[in-house]
Amino acid sequence: MKGEQPPFVPSHVPPDDREHRAGRRAYGAWVAVCVIWGTTYLAIRVALESIPPALIGGIRYTIAGFVLIAWLKARGQRLPGRSSWPGLAIIGTLLIAIGNGFVIWAEQWVPSGISAVVVASAPFWMSGLDAMAPGGERLTTRTIAGLCVGFAGIILLVWPDLAAGGGGRQFLVAVIALELACLGWSAGSTYSKRYAAPQHAIGASAMQMLFGGLVMLAVATIAGEWTRLAFTPRSAGAELYLIVFGSLIGYSSYLYALDQLPVSTVSLYAYVNPVIAVVLGTLLLDEPFGWRVVGASAMVLVGIAIVRWRPSPRRQFVTSESS
Repeated sequence: MKGEQPPFVPSHVPPDDREHRAGRRAYGAWVAVCVIWGTTYLAIRVALESIPPALIGGIRYTIAGFVLIAWLKARGQRLPGRSSWPGLAIIGTLLIAIGNGFVIWAEQWVPSGISAVVVASAPFWMSGLDAMAPGGERLTTRTIAGLCVGFAGIILLVWPDLAAGGGGRQFLVAVIALELACLGWSAGSTYSKRYAAPQHAIGASAMQMLFGGLVMLAVATIAGEWTRLAFTPRSAGAELYLIVFGSLIGYSSYLYALDQLPVSTVSLYAYVNPVIAVVLGTLLLDEPFGWRVVGASAMVLVGIAIVRWRPSPRRQFVTSESS
């Protein structure tokens, strides 16, 4: 990470080789993010077989937060000061307790692949919140068009289940919960970007996971989930996968890739995750798959691409530095 001492590299290694190896590691970390975070939707679905929803996230993030804190202390690195804890608690609540908690709760009724596609609409909420914030980027005709395309894809994706009756009302509530998860994630990201004090990335993320996990454990206690907690080999394995791979390895890989690669490159994981989630849900859990799912998913991804696209700035021969 920035600010840390670079790893020792023998002096006989040419600079070009060092850069090439660093680039390969960075892209390897990015691939890990694409794959790992695409599989967490399946792991959540499996964990729900015997673990109540709030406890899935509470156990996952509390343990991951403590492990990261212990690792940082063992390396002699300082944690964020207490004055920054309220801000980190707000971010952890928005990103984890709401952003991830509602996803876990919704997957009780929404297939994992469809959940991943709906969650991929988070950039739509991000654009809207940014437009409402002071000094934020205003919505353009292109952005509004992208929002319309994306939300049309979501409607196409979920409408048959809503119109089928029976569990349609429960399914609708779950889809709304997924959108609330997107809203929470977007609000947390916006707050972190605009109002949170600069922090060491891993230390801040450890505290965010700990605070978010504790909030989810409190929710689980209020909801009486501890009496329904049970572990099977499948659910325990899924929960362990979420802790080790989803939180520790996945997030560390994300931070490393973000430090070494352009943000525009790293953000492409949002296009890959839903594809992996849909494929795994279809192959391993026999979730619904057909041309409607493919078409609706494509519409959502196209909408995201339209919202995120930025025209290349025209080359200027007189810059502010030279004027």
